[in-house]
Amino acid sequence: MRISETFFSLQGEGKLLGVPSVFVRVSGCNLRCTWCDTPYASWNPEGPERSIDEIVAFVGQYVCRHVVLTGGEPMIMPEIVDFATRLDALGQHITVETAATVFKPIACHLASLSPKLSNSTPSEREGGRFAAAHEKQRLRPDVINQWIDQQRANRKDIQLKFVVSGGRDLSEIDVLLGQIQTVDASDVLLMPEGTDVLTLRERAGWVGDVCKARGFRFCPRLHVELYGNKRGT
Repeated sequence: MRISETFFSLQGEGKLLGVPSVFVRVSGCNLRCTWCDTPYASWNPEGPERSIDEIVAFVGQYVCRHVVLTGGEPMIMPEIVDFATRLDALGQHITVETAATVFKPIACHLASLSPKLSNSTPSEREGGRFAAAHEKQRLRPDVINQWIDQQRANRKDIQLKFVVSGGRDLSEIDVLLGQIQTVDASDVLLMPEGTDVLTLRERAGWVGDVCKARGFRFCPRLHVELYGNKRGT
């Protein structure tokens, strides 16, 4: 697989916030979010090809049983299912962080689904040929339902994580929730849009109020608070 980076850190987002985890970030994505915080794995994919054996050996260096498969988009990697199977056989807890536009049956203890709202679509000028493709692919209720089916059949966990920046986003979330299988409100996570501490703090108040009113979870970005928006965190 082409790998952008591998590192050991604390999970900064979602239900496993703060849990020490090994991250495997693949390089390559089928979307181009305007606010992407890892452009080196999407807009301008970079990194070497690494074998599954090599990556498994890296994971094994740490006294840690949580592995996060992220990107970019891990589910477009041809080897991702075999890689997850290897990790599962070693007793690792696997989180797959995906935009939920692609589904493959995969060993996954926590499916972290991040459907992309219209706030993610780049302008024609900004995104060029990527803009139309992004808008066409960004939201796949049918694929989200496949993920939900798999996780429920295997008695594994799921979270729907949305990046929000305004009231329009909440309307879009409501529409999507009406198009997929019913999920618990506590499985819906709202994360303020932003890649720096000040912006995240400024936007946290209204997002928190929405979460209290709707029963959603507030999703901070712990790694940004601790280390700033930089690689390897």
